[in-house]
Amino acid sequence: MKSLHPVQEKLLALLAEHIDDPMTVRELQEALDVTSTSVVAHHMQQLEKKGYLKRNPYNPKDYQLVKGGPESQVSYLNLYGLAACGPGGSILDGDPEDRIPIASRLLSFPAAEAFMVTAKGKSMEPKIQDGDLVIARKVSQAENGKVYVCVNDGEVLIKKFQQDGKTKILRSFNPDFEPFVAAKDFRVEGEVKAVISRKVV
Repeated sequence: MKSLHPVQEKLLALLAEHIDDPMTVRELQEALDVTSTSVVAHHMQQLEKKGYLKRNPYNPKDYQLVKGGPESQVSYLNLYGLAACGPGGSILDGDPEDRIPIASRLLSFPAAEAFMVTAKGKSMEPKIQDGDLVIARKVSQAENGKVYVCVNDGEVLIKKFQQDGKTKILRSFNPDFEPFVAAKDFRVEGEVKAVISRKVV
């Protein structure tokens, strides 16, 4: 365990206490009784560097505490292929094809919740190309407009999810591929968080 400054210990406790309703940097400053918001920002950066915290750089209220932190600097993510799986099966039930090392700090969420798939086909071009490595975060609920690794009619796909009333629609980025209604067995495996291109420049 990396040693924490007393302010960092108190800050970590505050972040954990308010995880469902994150405090603003100004509120944290007042609760910590420090001189400025920049002091809060500094200690949050230190918690991130030490592996206790994952932050969205674009939203200070969007953060994840690393359970049992700190996290190691390099994480090994299971890589799965987009293969069909049996009725009620999950892509995550199968054996991974490989384990890919990645710097933990590149993930904005705990590495334990991450997995990778190798994209196939042209339906998600131009954003996701055939052969690209896709990093996803394990989730079980789909939100409108987000892109997921999902199982539909026994097939593992990468699609943009849209809810229209009670109808669940799966969309491609490539306009040559028509949207279609999700099957009864549809479920999400993970939300797509990053794409590592294998395209040779």
